[in-house]
Amino acid sequence: MKIIREPHEMQQTALTLRDKAIRIGLVPTMGAFHDGHVSLMRRAKQENDVCVVSLFVNPLQFNDPSDFERYPRDEAADLEIARTVGVDILFMPSAAAMYPPDAQTFVEVTRVSQPLCGRHRPGHFRGVATVVAKLLMITLPRRVYFGLKDYQQCRVVAQMARDLYFPPDLVFCPTVREADGLAMSSRNARLSPEERRAAVVLPRSLELAQELFAAGETNPAVIRERVHGQLMTEPLAEVEYVEVVDAQTLEPITEITQPALVAIAAHFGRTRLIDSVVLTPPRPEPEPSAPDPLDISDVPGRAK
Repeated sequence: MKIIREPHEMQQTALTLRDKAIRIGLVPTMGAFHDGHVSLMRRAKQENDVCVVSLFVNPLQFNDPSDFERYPRDEAADLEIARTVGVDILFMPSAAAMYPPDAQTFVEVTRVSQPLCGRHRPGHFRGVATVVAKLLMITLPRRVYFGLKDYQQCRVVAQMARDLYFPPDLVFCPTVREADGLAMSSRNARLSPEERRAAVVLPRSLELAQELFAAGETNPAVIRERVHGQLMTEPLAEVEYVEVVDAQTLEPITEITQPALVAIAAHFGRTRLIDSVVLTPPRPEPEPSAPDPLDISDVPGRAK
């Protein structure tokens, strides 16, 4: 595994690979690898010629400096995991290299970044969009892989890529969960044993949303209220938001007639966790079309 720390070296390496028609698969991460990251790395290896993993705790996407300082970091463990998986290149730039003192350019996606986490973390998605844009230009991937646990982040990146005509294919992969249902996250390592047990209320609340929807409930307000009530049964959960929104636009809805996102965020002690699920109404079966009066293929005795 090759370790590259300078953006210009990484870009030159990517240009050389691209000139040889070697396809790069990129997995952007902030480190503290878990099985969710590993699943993205393995898929990138399977679907591309070279797997590049970026490891960069992006200061621009932290609206709370103390949250940035507390973010889990374990470079030695991450290096071992990446080598075990068979990552070809680990790109590990410094903040000074990614954001030189004279940097003046940032990327901002507007509407889709404003609700949900955007409402509670000002500037967060500006930081996400900016760093992802930089990583795409530095590593020049054919495909780039994201986990759907960070659903709003995926929507922001998708909107940015569409608006700016970024060429890589975006591959959004299902959330990987622990045995008890908790979504895998680097932040889980910051939970105390009691908080870790309490955090299971997140997937259980989403399971309730799915059960209500499966039973015929399509009123977002009812689902939101019931999910919020389930979260409140856990004394250690400080609920930040519960929302039921359009899965594409993330805008409010009055009835679930199209895929809808149930998104939740809650604090357990000093650790903020998010989770979500998409509720998808069944597609109506197409009405049988009237026979074409000019179609004589099935006329008895007609040669076929």
